[in-house]
Amino acid sequence: MNRLRPTCAALAVFALCAVRQASAQDAVVTPVITIVGTMPIPSISQPLSEIPSAVQTANSKDLADSQALDLSSFMNQRLGGVYVNEVQGNPHQMDVNYRGFTASPLLGTPQGLSVYMDGVRMNQPFGDVVSWDLIPRSGIHNMTLMPGSNPLFGLNTLGGALAVQTKSGLTSPGTTVQTTAGSNQRRSAEFEHGGRNDKGLHWFATGNVFNEEGWRDASPSRVRQTFGKLGWKDGATDVALTLSHANNALTGNGMQEERMLANDYRSVYTKPDETNNRSTLLNLAGKHVIDDNTLFAGNAYYRSIRTSTLNGDVNEGSLDQSVYQLSGPDRTALNDAGYTGYPTAASGLNKTNTPFPMWRCIAQALQNDEPGEKCTGLLNRTHTDQSNYGFSGQLTLLDQWFGHRNQFTGGMGYDTSRTQFEQISQLGYINPDRSVTGIHAFADGVTGGNVDGVPFDNRVNLKGRASTWSLFASDTISIHERWHLTLSGRYNRTHVINQDQITPGGGAGSLDGDYVYQRFNPAVGLAFAINPALSTYMGYSESSRTPTSIELGCADPVNPCKLPNSMAGDPPLKQVVTKSWEAGLRGALSADTQWSAGVFRAQSRDDVLFVAAPDTNSFGYFKNFGQTLRQGVELGLNSKQGRLKYGAHYTWLQATYLSAETLGGSANSSSDARSPGLDGSIGIKPGDTIPLTPKQILKLHADYQWSEAWRTSLGMTAFGSMYARGNENNQHQANGVNYLGSGKTAGYNVINFNASYKSSQETTWLLNIMNLFNRQFASSAQLGPTAFNANGTQVVARPYAGVGNPTQYPLQNSMFVAPGALRSVWLSMRHTFN
Repeated sequence: MNRLRPTCAALAVFALCAVRQASAQDAVVTPVITIVGTMPIPSISQPLSEIPSAVQTANSKDLADSQALDLSSFMNQRLGGVYVNEVQGNPHQMDVNYRGFTASPLLGTPQGLSVYMDGVRMNQPFGDVVSWDLIPRSGIHNMTLMPGSNPLFGLNTLGGALAVQTKSGLTSPGTTVQTTAGSNQRRSAEFEHGGRNDKGLHWFATGNVFNEEGWRDASPSRVRQTFGKLGWKDGATDVALTLSHANNALTGNGMQEERMLANDYRSVYTKPDETNNRSTLLNLAGKHVIDDNTLFAGNAYYRSIRTSTLNGDVNEGSLDQSVYQLSGPDRTALNDAGYTGYPTAASGLNKTNTPFPMWRCIAQALQNDEPGEKCTGLLNRTHTDQSNYGFSGQLTLLDQWFGHRNQFTGGMGYDTSRTQFEQISQLGYINPDRSVTGIHAFADGVTGGNVDGVPFDNRVNLKGRASTWSLFASDTISIHERWHLTLSGRYNRTHVINQDQITPGGGAGSLDGDYVYQRFNPAVGLAFAINPALSTYMGYSESSRTPTSIELGCADPVNPCKLPNSMAGDPPLKQVVTKSWEAGLRGALSADTQWSAGVFRAQSRDDVLFVAAPDTNSFGYFKNFGQTLRQGVELGLNSKQGRLKYGAHYTWLQATYLSAETLGGSANSSSDARSPGLDGSIGIKPGDTIPLTPKQILKLHADYQWSEAWRTSLGMTAFGSMYARGNENNQHQANGVNYLGSGKTAGYNVINFNASYKSSQETTWLLNIMNLFNRQFASSAQLGPTAFNANGTQVVARPYAGVGNPTQYPLQNSMFVAPGALRSVWLSMRHTFN
């Protein structure tokens, strides 16, 4: 990848400078001791040198100095091995990936990372999705990214776990207000206040109000976040009650077809695409020191989430239909309903450039005569109510074991959830601006609501219940003051019940189901301190993920789904199991320079993937997919030299399929379609690269403190090319007629700049420039059928009559990409009162 070559050279220069600086010092290296929490529940932490994995940490100052919008943006800028796919096209709805595993807010994305806040699992019960907009950045005190399949973090920890600890009046006293304004009409204000008294009471509160129009067309967002903590600490006891609430309205207009994007980089494919999240989390956490060697910690929580979506989409079932003059019955139906102004003749009009689709859609709906084939648009609405609650507790014992220092932690947890998911699809037509207007016709009540005998959308009303019991333990024994052996494991038992509210009772078409999953996941690791400035580690771990209600409700290839639009139950899915190996070195070149180098390998069995159905455009289903592999090399360097502070992270990632499989791939030129552009399948062979995984990731950042008042920061992120979804066999080639787009994104790099100036002891001015050189790039891609011409000004009908002559009526498929945000500039003022 040519764009990475200069940045690789920069990494070598950084490392060389650090080595020379270390060799110039005669003093013995005194490394900084980093203390890391290794459990979801805050407990007794351990020195990093005793942990057998490449842990990454950050604190509130790191987040503030980066000026990142939220946690996902910070991880993308500063943490090694992390990259994002902007599939939704909204800065609050990123797909966050680490070592090829994902935490996404989008249903249908294979989830492989677990996220915790103050011991509460933030992966939602329905689909294991993570809504980053529900985690307030201003409330974060510190965060830890644990790599690998660490079983202590429970279900879904296939590739890693993110543990966030929030602020309190003990850690963040004082009052701060910050306002921001700038590009895309962004306006935001946030405040923080924390304090304590001499009676042990401590408190903290923060709030955030955010509004912007977005850099793309019709992409406004509104975020409202509040977080509060009230605690009491007295001697051996520390108890805190937290309340977190968010009420957000996000517009994420998703990916855009490449040709349309080339004509207008700010354009969107269809609209609207709105998500409303309303969430409340109540968490009671505490810890008590029983004696000098014993600590109890635990929490109990309740969380409710309400999510509603409205998506305007192309009805791809209409793309193979001829567009022709209104018939006599059509005109009669329109007249009887009071419509006027519709065309009465097609003379001189191109069939694919006529307003007849709108009138045909209305007329057919009035007659209840297959409107699903004549209506070019769909309005898909969903509503999800989730409530989950649970508790966990653990006991930590510090003692000698046969004369060796030993730290043992054991505990249990219980989590249960209730979910109701409702969906309905309304037929409609696409307007010249590619918005969708609905008509009074719905998939559940019209004739002809299927394509090739397969329902293209259905009402869904599903209730799901899930509960998980867990037992876990971890023991670290210091065999020698330099040798530290860690053994850990977790047993999970999950019970999932689906209840179909439309077709109850089981059988064909019913979503009813009752599933039980259980497994014990072990881990073992060894850390060895070669000397005070150099240590090594190695470890093995296993973790699993149980299928969620939505995956179990869409697992039948005979009845595929168009997520999040429709579902069909059976057959049951297996739980995913990932086995990870890791080894590495870490050391200190000086007291202010640390480096790390490691290798990792994670092999998953029965990955739950959402795959395209073999015979139906844009439909798919969840299935267990043989085996997949993610392995790579990681290098890291962090240093401080006088006023300069810099860091570098490089990751080489290989993510491949290990099993042969056949998937739907009608938009892939290598499919076995009976005619170009029609339905077909593709074959995946072992060694093919998993889509949306770059082989190279490089991050550089440098902060320079020019004076007590001035500080500047420059950061660069660079990512290799990625195969598009739909190109799982890596064989797609564009032919310019039926298949457009390369099937692969280009590698790219983005440079960000920020600066801060303290005009007084209390007031700081902040400048943040994202994408300094205004690069155009794509962070994600997918192959699919395109419904518009290159200008996006008309719906292109593609009649099956043209199958014998595909050049006359080409069934066009193209590559859709997620465009990266253009250069944006924001100015903030932060004022601290005390």
